[in-house]
Amino acid sequence: MLEADRTANAHHALRIAIADARIMAVVSIDHEPDAVPLLNALVAGGVRVIEVALRTPAALSALAAMKQLAPEILVGAGTVITLRQADAAKAAGASFALAPGFDAETVRYCAEIDLPFVPGIATATDIQHAVGLGCTLLKVFPAEALGGVTGLRTLSAPFAHLQLRYVALGGIHATNLPGYLAEECVAAVGGSWMAPPDLIRQRAWNEIQTRTAAAVALAEISRPVGERRASL
Repeated sequence: MLEADRTANAHHALRIAIADARIMAVVSIDHEPDAVPLLNALVAGGVRVIEVALRTPAALSALAAMKQLAPEILVGAGTVITLRQADAAKAAGASFALAPGFDAETVRYCAEIDLPFVPGIATATDIQHAVGLGCTLLKVFPAEALGGVTGLRTLSAPFAHLQLRYVALGGIHATNLPGYLAEECVAAVGGSWMAPPDLIRQRAWNEIQTRTAAAVALAEISRPVGERRASL
């Protein structure tokens, strides 16, 4: 298989998996030992996609611990803004990587190292550049500051014929997530409200599981009737 074909297939598989999950838990971990109990709480709550933000010294080792324990869970590296971080995320076993903004060099490099990458976009120009590099799953960030659901609808409209899909992050919470998921162009929503840094520091695993389960239930209700899971 050609390198470009393999990269495209990996990106497409990620798009399908994230769209099926509909919820992405975004976590920032200060201490590696918290990674496993946090993972257990999130998975018990029904989450199948996790973004570990590369904003703390423990982030990469925490990501590696999560992947080692639960290889079937999609654990991605967030805030990947340099090529060195992309290499480190790949070495840690990240299922994918995301960035808050768009950088063509990072997009190309992640394709070279077979790391599915979701670039951040905030403008039509960002989207055009991303499409030019073959990206069809994009992170819209910060979603609420960009106008919320109405802003995303307006921003995505000129590209609707390309069937792009977006992961909305930035200001998402339990109250507004159904509105985003009602949009056809939205593959999933993500955020830290399920496991905010203060609850992780407090090791409030039961509360994190409760919040996660509530979010997953809301996402399931927002799923088209024919696609809902019988178990929920």
